[in-house]
Amino acid sequence: MSTTEITVTGNVVTAPTRTRTQHGSVTNFRVASTERRYDSSVQGFVDGARFFVDVECWGELSGNVSHSVSKGDPVIVRGVLRTDEWESDQGRRSRPKVRAQAVGLDLGKGTVEFRKTQRAATAAPPADEPPADPAQRDYTGGGTPLYELDPDSSPADSALDTTLDGALDEALHALPEPALR
Repeated sequence: MSTTEITVTGNVVTAPTRTRTQHGSVTNFRVASTERRYDSSVQGFVDGARFFVDVECWGELSGNVSHSVSKGDPVIVRGVLRTDEWESDQGRRSRPKVRAQAVGLDLGKGTVEFRKTQRAATAAPPADEPPADPAQRDYTGGGTPLYELDPDSSPADSALDTTLDGALDEALHALPEPALR
């Protein structure tokens, strides 16, 4: 299976919203990327075409983005490009979405004070309780299993969720190691 990896540089145009699902925490926002090109007739750079894309962030990235990114911030998003499809009154609709693997504020446009995420130390579970499944916990690694928050859901993944998770794992493992400089 092939994936389309993409890096988008632009501005956040909707406030990031964080939602907890039975599969974990997800933060969604929208980015607008505007092409800049040189126009010799005005002897300067002008705006060109715009590209809008929805971004979804899962797990620990979800929490970090919801606490760090705001509407209007310049960002650089790296992830896997997908197409969201749905039916509406106007017929079949679709639009691009990036499942983010990394989100950063664009330091070419400002400064940031960085703070590493502190992970809470957790005690070992009692002998009669199995270790917690990280896929069913929020990004902090603790708390109530997410499927218990929705009594109508179960902890079992659907076939589609399992397929999507497998595809994401495959894509993440195919990424090259970053070069150290």
